[in-house]
Amino acid sequence: MTDEQRLNDEQAVASGSADTETDGVTAGGATADGGVATEPGEVEADAADGASAAAAGSAAAELEGLRTQLEALNDRYLRLAAEFDNYRKRMDRERGEAWTRAQADLAARLLESLDDLQRVAALEVSGASLDSVLEGIRLVERKLRGALEAAGLVAIEAVDGQPFDPSTMEALMTVPAERPDDDDIVADVFQKGYLFKETLIRPARVRVRKYEPET
Repeated sequence: MTDEQRLNDEQAVASGSADTETDGVTAGGATADGGVATEPGEVEADAADGASAAAAGSAAAELEGLRTQLEALNDRYLRLAAEFDNYRKRMDRERGEAWTRAQADLAARLLESLDDLQRVAALEVSGASLDSVLEGIRLVERKLRGALEAAGLVAIEAVDGQPFDPSTMEALMTVPAERPDDDDIVADVFQKGYLFKETLIRPARVRVRKYEPET
């Protein structure tokens, strides 16, 4: 065998070996060491599935957090509502108790006047003079007025010649006035009026002068 023939044989053997290795890598998608090659589409699908699972887990965690906050707020609302209801009931009870104490205090202030009035009523007609009866009545009136004034009663000043005040007076009658200056001036007081701590409880009932010019 010549040298040229030997060289041709070696090149043929090398070419066949290279073809065999190439077939082992590409055929059936297998690698040279016998493993299976991964397609690019499969890699992208796995990555998308992982991202979806992570997003779902994050949404579930956020929803659970919101549910916890809602339960806490609802519990706080219920507690505040219960506290306010208890406060309202307590204030109503205290207001009622204060009103009862005020009435009881006023009644206690009037007891002495009631005692004096009962003593006057118990006087024997044959053994009592008119002066003693009148003095007893005046004493009752003074004590009664003093007790009411101490509680907050204020008499409305309404006298003849005073300007008529519709906020504290009630005109029951009118009489003609001779001069324009006498228009809406109190002429007489039929019944006293009273305030109780700046609250009108009865207006003074009066007669008022009215001037009407001659036509």
